[in-house]
Amino acid sequence: MESWRADAACQEVDPDLFFPVGTGSPALAQAEEAKRVCRRCPVREPCLRSALAQPHPPYGVWGGLTETERRSLERRTRRRAAERR
Repeated sequence: MESWRADAACQEVDPDLFFPVGTGSPALAQAEEAKRVCRRCPVREPCLRSALAQPHPPYGVWGGLTETERRSLERRTRRRAAERR
């Protein structure tokens, strides 16, 4: 287990909060609530790096981003790297 997890703010809340089901208003509201927890988390960056390092994007909110937001971040990062070459 990664050492940063012990300091994660999500340890203080129901883990289901970070795994909204669906794409409708309730799921979006739940994701936003999870992101609020992430915004106050002292280990948000290592959490996000861990999610981005996975071979398959993990489901749910990690490091303050949903899987859709993380995929978008990865695409932008790859595009910028390609432009620098």
